[in-house]
Amino acid sequence: MRYREWLRKADMPTPKLTNEIITAAIDGFESQKRRIDDQIAELRALLPGGSPETATTPEAPARKRKKFSAAARRRMKEAQQRRWAKIRGESERPAPATTKPAKRKMSAQRKAALVANLAKARAARAAKRAETARAKPAKKTARKKVTTKKTAAKKTAGAPAVAAAQ
Repeated sequence: MRYREWLRKADMPTPKLTNEIITAAIDGFESQKRRIDDQIAELRALLPGGSPETATTPEAPARKRKKFSAAARRRMKEAQQRRWAKIRGESERPAPATTKPAKRKMSAQRKAALVANLAKARAARAAKRAETARAKPAKKTARKKVTTKKTAAKKTAGAPAVAAAQ
């Protein structure tokens, strides 16, 4: 640091930040912000389709929607349908039955037939695998594939040189 710069800094009093100074600074910055926001709004109004709203219009944070269970949604649907039916003058429909239909049971005879078919299919598949295993010879070791380079281009280029030498 040069002497002159040090001398200037030494002469300056150190600022004391009091609450009054801080409050005044905040008020000044907020007034500047409002003025700038007004100018931005004026410029946006000049744009085609622009709105005259300020750029920093505070928007309420979007609340998350409450999730309803499937049963609650079904009850709401039925209640709304009853309300609409009352408005239209229709007679109320009875509430749909909430009991599930009984599962169909397989007879013992049919179940035994399915088990027999499954055992037959498994036996056929096993026999087929055994047959293919007997028919296949032992696995051969992998051979390296020998690649031959095409030398047709070299032969045609070298042929005139050979003919000229003779």
